[in-house]
Parts: sequence; C-alpha cells; structure tokens
Amino acid sequence: MKRILIIEDEKVIAELERDYLEAHGYKVDIAMDGDSGLRLAIRGEHDLIILDLMLPGMNGFDVCRQIREEHNTPILMVTAKKEDIDVIRGLGLGADDYITKPFKPGELVARVKAHLARYDRLVGTRKNKEEIRIHGLLIDYGARRVFVHEQEVILTAKEFDLLYFLALNPNRVFSKDQLFERVWGMDAMGDAQTVTVHIRKLREKIETDASKAQYIETIWGAGYRFRL
Repeated sequence: MKRILIIEDEKVIAELERDYLEAHGYKVDIAMDGDSGLRLAIRGEHDLIILDLMLPGMNGFDVCRQIREEHNTPILMVTAKKEDIDVIRGLGLGADDYITKPFKPGELVARVKAHLARYDRLVGTRKNKEEIRIHGLLIDYGARRVFVHEQEVILTAKEFDLLYFLALNPNRVFSKDQLFERVWGMDAMGDAQTVTVHIRKLREKIETDASKAQYIETIWGAGYRFRL
C-alpha cells in the first residue's frame, strides 16, 4: 500500500484530502506544521508528499528544500497563491508539481496517482540503460545518482528524470512543451516555465560554466538538446 504524507495546517482540508486518498487505497499521515512534517518526511517512509507552502513554524519552501537534501520522494506543492514567483521558487527548490487552492479532491487524487505511477515506472523499469557516461558525466539510473568528473551532484526527482530523458535521446531537439509532456505528463499542472526552471537548476549543478553549456544546449526558438 502506498503511503502519503500530507503537510497541511488547515485541519478540515487535511482531513478531506486524507479521506479521499484513503478511499482510493492509500495510507495517509498528516502533519499540521512544517517542523513535524519535515521530521516525518526525513524518515523516508512515504511514497509521495503533499506539501502546503503556508505553514506555521517552518514554511513549505524550507521544508521542501530540506527534504530534497535527503530524498527524491515526489512532492506535490499546494499553494493558495497564484503568483508565478511562488511557483518558480517551489519548483526550483525541488517540488515536482503544484496545485492551487481551491481544488477538487478528485483532481488531487488523480495527480497523486499520476505521479506515483510515473515515479514507479522511472525507478522500476529495467528496459532503460542502467548507466550513461558522456564527457565526464555519469548517470546511474539504478541508483538514481549523478556524478560529474567523479563528484556526486544531488538532483531532485524531476531534475534527474529530465536529465536522464535528455541523455537517453542525445542530439535530438525537444521543445519545452514536449519535455513537459514526456517528463511531467499531460495531467500535471504547469507549463513550459516549469521546464525552464528545471533546466536552469540542472545547468547550475552539472555544467562547469552554465553560460557555455557542455551538456544541455539551448536551440533558440526550438528547445533543448543534449550534446554528445
């Protein structure tokens, strides 16, 4: 049984989310503030985390950042704000997707199912290459680890998925919309901006000089390409 952690300070909302998820066969834990939520998340016992941004104590942004220092567990960010800067910040810190309040419980359940299925597929499949080595870059698919010139770099779940997908299809140009569809899926909330944020974060982590891309090349007006 998949286990979900809800970090949400509004009790009515948290219990509604729990009831709908449990009705669909998930085991659910609830934390009412950022500090207790982080303690539960760090244990690594959950398959997905639903994280509200506006929390008492430690806010959702800091919780997300600290979770990402330890785990690649999918994080679905819940925000009452619609400003792009909050979405960009959350995605930049490692959230995989976001949903804006108010939302229909059925939409939340569908999003959770999609992310769990996608994560299981990416982690569990053995049809993909286990290792990709290109120009000092090593992508270990089985362990979901990345090394640049033998130094490990820590990626979020979606950063890893995006890098692996591009490296698995070298020299092929993908538009932002294509990358969003392939890596996040059509049912995910977001747009091309999500891809832009993740590409920027990837370059900061794997490129020696992000302004002169060795691995992920921008093809102006078309999209991105992984260089061989």
